[in-house]
Amino acid sequence: MNARFSVTVRDHMMIAHSLKGEAFGPAQALHGATFVVDASFSATELDEDGIVIDIGRATEALHELVGGFSYRNLDDVPELRGVNTTTERLAQLIGDGLAARARAGEFAPARLTGITVTLHESHVAWAAYEVEL
Repeated sequence: MNARFSVTVRDHMMIAHSLKGEAFGPAQALHGATFVVDASFSATELDEDGIVIDIGRATEALHELVGGFSYRNLDDVPELRGVNTTTERLAQLIGDGLAARARAGEFAPARLTGITVTLHESHVAWAAYEVEL
């Protein structure tokens, strides 16, 4: 049997954006969104301190990444030009940012095997992105 540990930290962000494509109907117009953002860090074994990841470091890293989007019109962010900033895509951008930090050793000595980022649009809808390390 495979076992896995996980630790989840949470933040939130408020953004404005518009989505391109007929599939988005009225969301093609500029609108606001507030997301609750969860980042779950997983490992198959604990580090020498008996933890998956330092919760304080994980919280700070998530806050820094989410802070880059908060209170901004994503349509005006140069590095997002041409990107349809769907909930799924935003989860990916945050997840890949956290994964890059993990691969660079920012969370050492954590023995992370994966990160899942979930963006909650409301109490009835959310999207997630998982990345293996």
